[in-house]
Amino acid sequence: MTAGRSRPEDFLELVERSRRGRLKVYLGFAAGVGKTYRMLEEAHTLKKRGVDVCVGIVETHGRAETASLIDGLEVIPRRRIEYRAVGIEEMDVERVLLRAPQVVIVDEIAHTNAPGSINRKRYEDVLALIEAGINVLCAFNVQHLESLNDVVERATAVTVRETVPDTFLKQADQVVTLDLAVEDLLERLRAGKIYGPEKIEWALRHFFKESNLQTLREPVLREVAESVERAGSRSAADGVSVTPAAQHRVLVSVASWSPHATGLLRRGSRLAGRLNTDWYVVYVETPEESPERIDATAQRHLHTTIEMARELGAEIVKLKGHDPVDAILDFARSHRVGVILVGRSNRSRWMRLLHGDVVQRLIDEGPEFDVLVAAHGEGGAVG
Repeated sequence: MTAGRSRPEDFLELVERSRRGRLKVYLGFAAGVGKTYRMLEEAHTLKKRGVDVCVGIVETHGRAETASLIDGLEVIPRRRIEYRAVGIEEMDVERVLLRAPQVVIVDEIAHTNAPGSINRKRYEDVLALIEAGINVLCAFNVQHLESLNDVVERATAVTVRETVPDTFLKQADQVVTLDLAVEDLLERLRAGKIYGPEKIEWALRHFFKESNLQTLREPVLREVAESVERAGSRSAADGVSVTPAAQHRVLVSVASWSPHATGLLRRGSRLAGRLNTDWYVVYVETPEESPERIDATAQRHLHTTIEMARELGAEIVKLKGHDPVDAILDFARSHRVGVILVGRSNRSRWMRLLHGDVVQRLIDEGPEFDVLVAAHGEGGAVG
């Protein structure tokens, strides 16, 4: 079953109208659901329609049915990089740019490139191709989406180390989500259609446990579908309806030192997706945390938090004020915020008694807002 199915002709219409490259993403919940296969099928369909299509990089993982679909397509030679006396093959971005096909196929977007590559991540290679006017068909699995990283780890006990920022998915002009019954996927695995015989038993005991796959197939795909729905305000010229602006936005409050900031940002991103709205990440610089007084470690941590928020698609807002609660509430009231998401305070009970509990004050002084407090492990503190 395919959710969000579209015809190759639909993508071709976008290609023909655009100067900047267009992006189409095939999403799945696990290896073997058919992302690469469908992507290559579309490449052949486009080629028959007279489109200049090339393969930038495709990983077949030894799957004969996938490899057979590369036949008949022009494959741009890979770039070989020597790293620690080992030869590594990567997509040759410069050669793709020089060849300049109308459409290029790029697989496994979450991949980290070898040292010495032009870009650190393959999704950054794709962005460079799009900026150069080359249209891209690409694929990856939803567990690699940055905002779902902690959800996947909690649900499956599997740590996904290579991720794709949500902002990449938001740029897609078309998204096709590929689904497959878990029983059918496991049958494909046991038949050797996903991994070689030596990997099957290991996969069944780890990521391909039935409980893991069921967990990923249902809520994860649902969350991605919601994020895709909010992704676009697309212009009328693109032939895609425009989503009206939401009335109530999400504000995530972070401090310079929030030990659980990563989880808080991911939760904020998911919440904004479910509400189909924009979201802000707000940091209040008090006199005690001025650049002259804050220590270097806290500065680095804050910078990392802000960079991650930007990758997840938040608008970053830095406020100055003596009282963080007043600053947050003033901003929320002037920017149509409906939900404020905060982490539990890092302050000791004694400090909260002396100076007030920021979280409790937000609740008491901002009765018009829904104030959500993330548990430890889910978010960062506000002060």
